[in-house]
Amino acid sequence: MDSLLDALQEGRLIELPEGADKIAALRLLARILEAIPTLPAGLDIEGLVLERERTADTSLGKGWACPHARVSFEGDLLCVVGWSPHGIQYNAKDQAPVTIITMYLVPENQRNQYLREVSLLAKAIQNYPGWEKINEAREINEVRDRLLDLISSAKEMVGPDSRARMIRLQRPRIEPTPITDLSNLIIEPVMLVVGPDFKPIILTQHAGLARYLETVAGLAERIETDGYFQNGGWRIIRRSKMVYQNGRVMYDCLAITTRRKDFPSES
Repeated sequence: MDSLLDALQEGRLIELPEGADKIAALRLLARILEAIPTLPAGLDIEGLVLERERTADTSLGKGWACPHARVSFEGDLLCVVGWSPHGIQYNAKDQAPVTIITMYLVPENQRNQYLREVSLLAKAIQNYPGWEKINEAREINEVRDRLLDLISSAKEMVGPDSRARMIRLQRPRIEPTPITDLSNLIIEPVMLVVGPDFKPIILTQHAGLARYLETVAGLAERIETDGYFQNGGWRIIRRSKMVYQNGRVMYDCLAITTRRKDFPSES
């Protein structure tokens, strides 16, 4: 279950907006995947996912759904996890509202790995004795802990490397950012480059966001210690970290907000 572990570790567990239906939830999760900068530009994950949903049932039962998009290029198996506190009507076979949606991007070279991971997920869901606690959760940190417990309960089915990674995975608290209007959602990839001999460099296509982050004192320290930074209407989530020579570090981040008058503009 490496892809699910990666999603939990890298901040890709998202609370879905209250009142969001199935299509709105799938579009939001697809946009988050599309914003990953390592993926090709112009990739229409939303279209691929919605097209598949018209022909296949992607629910796994017990409040879990697993939509995916297959692409022809090679790369890493990626996923993003959406949590709905009140459940979404998903037309599941067991008629249960869906509270967890795990959306996968499946490159050509990862199709067998994807099938193995989904198979393990389905078995873990059926055998996990505390599944009802996930459905009853009302706080995103509780959901994250329960998902880690689910993976732990499947330790006999996963390989030793995955078990070791899960044991090492810390459980920092996640401060939720309510998202109420999907039409106003902004998701921006951000690179933060820091070093001992220069001021932090912000790389993003959103000019207003860049100007704002350049004024934030201690931004790199918060990203390093907490894995995220939230203020000024933006939530900055660290996805990965690369360490280079001479003490230089690059953080690959995702910035999420909703467009409001008091938020930094693009101009």
